[in-house]
Amino acid sequence: MKTELKSSCAPGAIGPYSQAVKAGNFIFVSGQLPIDVKTGVMPEDIQSQTKQSLENIKAILAEAGATMDNVVKSTVYLADMSLFGPMNEVYGEFFKGGIFPARACFAVKELPKKALIEIEVIAFHA
Repeated sequence: MKTELKSSCAPGAIGPYSQAVKAGNFIFVSGQLPIDVKTGVMPEDIQSQTKQSLENIKAILAEAGATMDNVVKSTVYLADMSLFGPMNEVYGEFFKGGIFPARACFAVKELPKKALIEIEVIAFHA
């Protein structure tokens, strides 16, 4: 059985997909762009964009009663690998539980809305 998760504290889906889907004990969060839902604005620098994408993920996970500590896998899409270091510094601030999620990170040709980053996660929450 699967359940759609929605948070008004994160940008809504802009296509035929869900912000997140809970299936059993797993939560699959769609890629989150760094858009501030209150202003509709995307920060300009990679550190601020990373923080905003992760805050959006936190808000969606909260809808299921989960936290960033429940994240078991993340995928980070960057506009350029030169952004890896600054992204990684901010990313690490969100995962302090001792066991970091498994992660893939790679550069893509282009991200929606000319974002510098997009992040998706899978969380486990019983």
